[in-house]
Amino acid sequence: MVDGIELVSSDKELPAKVDVVVIGGGIMGASTAFELVQRGLTVALCEKGVIAGEQSGRNWGWVRKMGRDPREMPLMIRAMRIWAGLNEATEAETGFRVTGITYFADTDADIARYTAWMEAVAKFQIDSRAISAAEAMALAPGSTKQFVGGMHTASDGMAEPTLATVAIAKAARKRGAKIYTNTAVRSLDMTNGRVSGVFTERGRIACTSVVLAGGGWSGLFMRNLGLRLPQLKLLSQVMRTAPIEAGLQGCGSGRGFGFRKRLDGGYNMSMRAAHPVDIVPDSFRYMKDFQQALGNERKSLHLRIGRRSIEELFMRTSWKPDQKTPFERYRTYSPTPGKKVLDAARRSIDGIFPALAKAQVVERIGGLIDVTPDAIPVISAVPEKPGFFLSCGYSGHGFGIGPGAGQLMAELVTGETPCVDPTPFRFSRFSDGSKIEHWPIGL
Repeated sequence: MVDGIELVSSDKELPAKVDVVVIGGGIMGASTAFELVQRGLTVALCEKGVIAGEQSGRNWGWVRKMGRDPREMPLMIRAMRIWAGLNEATEAETGFRVTGITYFADTDADIARYTAWMEAVAKFQIDSRAISAAEAMALAPGSTKQFVGGMHTASDGMAEPTLATVAIAKAARKRGAKIYTNTAVRSLDMTNGRVSGVFTERGRIACTSVVLAGGGWSGLFMRNLGLRLPQLKLLSQVMRTAPIEAGLQGCGSGRGFGFRKRLDGGYNMSMRAAHPVDIVPDSFRYMKDFQQALGNERKSLHLRIGRRSIEELFMRTSWKPDQKTPFERYRTYSPTPGKKVLDAARRSIDGIFPALAKAQVVERIGGLIDVTPDAIPVISAVPEKPGFFLSCGYSGHGFGIGPGAGQLMAELVTGETPCVDPTPFRFSRFSDGSKIEHWPIGL
């Protein structure tokens, strides 16, 4: 076990050839591998560290439709259907439960934002609804704050980050996928203008397709290939408490707090929309791309010079297939959670929910969220490299949408009719003159 996550053992000998190599052992990579092997393809999943070692095992654990960008909604609806049968499909516990999620409102302005979002997604006919002050208070028993109302989605829920990705990866292996941990992929091998394999630190694997699902490391991999992916990273942080009976059920958030009741009886707690952001070389490289996003999120972002600022300043950005890469230096990146953010969250939560003031915090967890300028993912072929596909940039929404994204990516790789229209997620939108519209992450 590492950070409460079961270690998935590595297969030993690299295969000479497979149909598809998946790079990255988070929920996107695992879900893609799971979907591909069910279609009869041979798959090698290569992870530089351990399965679910980074953000897929460190997030809040919410599985939600509520508050999503309308462009993501069809894929999230599909993901929710997959989650509903995922325990059975993987023959394991993912932690998925339908618990309901609530956004609590302090002001009429909050209500107005929620109402505008419900109008924007009305065509999807989901069950999100405005709730009264009395309903909000009933969903927040013991609260010392008087909420004016809120928004609630009864069909939303949660899963356990420490369980889900591992369960999916192990299920992929049962169906024939090979899994290689501590095995960084360094670069692509191209023959006659298209993908013919990958170079890993342990040797070459021949293949006809490659899926890069490398989370926050994807932009660096792409840059070494001469491809531009505007991608930045935010620090996410959460506290995990010992089991306690506090009366709060499901998931909820409001001004100054966020919580999730876990399966083990403890809580995940943090603060909604509060992200320390280290200023790094990419901050300047992609400054123009992220102008609108910065404007929308300026109240929730805390710019700083931190450890990662120095690390990325001196990080190698190009290499040859026989050279050591940053992926091998940073096997499992474990950022220090934001102390000020979590201390403020603890004070706020203790004041609003006195029952939680008795909760013992047993762990503080940090992780990096990779974001795109429009805060929706890239799930796409890469036209410049035929046979190469990209799945990243989930902007803090990835855990919940992961199983659906895995299905969509598998369909793109195999040429099937996709389950949803993939056009909004195309990689070329950042270079074809399309207008980039950012959806506020902190809704």
